[in-house]
Amino acid sequence: MPDSAWLQGVLRKTVAAFLGVMLAVLLLAALLITGFYLLVNAATLALSPVLGDAGAMAVTGLSCLLLLALFFYRMTRPASGKPAPDEKGRSAPSPVDAIRDMVRKNPLEAVFAAFALGIVEQGDPRLKSLLLQGGMVLMKEAEADQGRDTDKAESAAADTEAPATYAP
Repeated sequence: MPDSAWLQGVLRKTVAAFLGVMLAVLLLAALLITGFYLLVNAATLALSPVLGDAGAMAVTGLSCLLLLALFFYRMTRPASGKPAPDEKGRSAPSPVDAIRDMVRKNPLEAVFAAFALGIVEQGDPRLKSLLLQGGMVLMKEAEADQGRDTDKAESAAADTEAPATYAP
């Protein structure tokens, strides 16, 4: 069984890799925005001898607004149809269903991963309090369900008893 220090090291490396990817995406987005800005600036400068400064700014501004309107139109349109069914005739599974299927197919790996994460996060007091609160909520719901079931059973038993008739 791997020790907790090894798991924490692996977790730290995973988090570092994730943060590196996020930083790369952020830098690429900044480059994209800067490139778009420079492209608009170049278009304005190219059109200004033909249309004048005001006309060039109006044309580039209008083209940017049209691109923005097209983007939001495409984003707000309803989906064109259902996702394509797979070979068994079912529609594409949701991410939660995919995870459930993966756990069903690999139960030992899922148990090992849950156990490893439990060991790594054992010292986190926030996680402990969150789990305790969730456990308390589940226990209260179970007690309420059990109480409702016993009330239903008692009322059903009372209904089945024949009422005593009194004839004076």
